[in-house]
Amino acid sequence: MEQTKEQGEGKQPDGPLFAPQRADDLSSHLLRQALGYLGVFLPLLVYGVAGLRSTEGSPGWAPLDSISEYYYSGSVAVFTGVLWAIGAFLFTYRGYDNPSRHWDLLTGKLASLAALGVALFPTAALPPLTAPPWWSGWMKAVHYASAGVLFSCFVVYSLFLFPLTNEPPDSMSSDKRRRNRVYRACGVGILGSLIWVIAAGLCGAPIFVPESLALVLFGISWLTKGRWLWTLHEAVTRLRGHRDQPPAQLPPPGSGQG
Repeated sequence: MEQTKEQGEGKQPDGPLFAPQRADDLSSHLLRQALGYLGVFLPLLVYGVAGLRSTEGSPGWAPLDSISEYYYSGSVAVFTGVLWAIGAFLFTYRGYDNPSRHWDLLTGKLASLAALGVALFPTAALPPLTAPPWWSGWMKAVHYASAGVLFSCFVVYSLFLFPLTNEPPDSMSSDKRRRNRVYRACGVGILGSLIWVIAAGLCGAPIFVPESLALVLFGISWLTKGRWLWTLHEAVTRLRGHRDQPPAQLPPPGSGQG
């Protein structure tokens, strides 16, 4: 039998290589939630682990001047590990199959490289902490530049990418409108935190609080994107025995809304 034109050009007649998948499958939402939880709990984790694993010369349970400074504390594994996890997720993040997917890809790749830059090139160690022998002054500049790019990408996600939808503005669902308000509030908050960080840095003041605030807002934005309230509702529903209730809050397959 003569091959069709599509088969002759190499298209598989038995369907795609990967099984078709819903645009809003549960795994994608849980991965977004995982990224959100990492952002929300990173400040608390580095502080708590550093206090429990206090090293000689460290201030113990007193907070350090910045989250980046925890690289030189007993929570170095938490600090670098979370950044590597964020970088790995964002490098593979593709967003939705809609006209903005190229911006999702570009922002994700840029944020991923920035997260690795923050982890691989630590800032300077402030007394009484000491830097390792391999540390050099230029790493501080790379660290700050990477952190600035990373937080700027967080702003882009919250203010510009997450609020996008294929729905016409006049028919946008009330749930989507509420989530857009959360995204934009988080984006503005992250931007304000960055200004706070810059102002505090120029004055020589600690920046742990504004950095923590920016990370928590980043986490809330991604948790909202991952429909964590819907997931919690489903979990409670299943515990109550209603296992067949459909996930009505999720958009239909291929809608591209988030």
